[in-house]
Amino acid sequence: MAPMLMINCPHIFGNLDFVGFVIQGEQGAQIIVVPELVEFLISTLVKVRNVPVTCTKIPLISLDYEPPRTKSFKTVELSLRVDALASAGFKISRSKLVDMISNGDVRVNWIPVTTKGTTLKSGDIVSVSGKGRLKIGQINSTKKGKFAVELIRYL
Repeated sequence: MAPMLMINCPHIFGNLDFVGFVIQGEQGAQIIVVPELVEFLISTLVKVRNVPVTCTKIPLISLDYEPPRTKSFKTVELSLRVDALASAGFKISRSKLVDMISNGDVRVNWIPVTTKGTTLKSGDIVSVSGKGRLKIGQINSTKKGKFAVELIRYL
């Protein structure tokens, strides 16, 4: 994940805590910021520590970044519950995953999950503390009434 950019200037930004992300590259860095900061950063950010810098505005489509590495695989499960799919995706037991849910270590689309019976759908992102992230891909029904699910694990 890209480092977050934090700027502490309450007299200018008010209570704005989250500013954006920094994407580091070979030719420098690109900063994705909230729109309210673009003109301010272009006009005032001239040094980072002792290194002179220049800022220019570029469209999001022009960002130069490396897409995340992923590994895709399929599993067949009886249900689309978070405990079933996440245990298959992270290669851990369902009982261990249920404990992690109880401890608040499992999120679906960045919202903490509180019950193991939460049903997932295609496109959902499951994150487990200390294990990583997993995207639910295509879901198909099998002839025996089970679910063939594509899981995309972020590496």
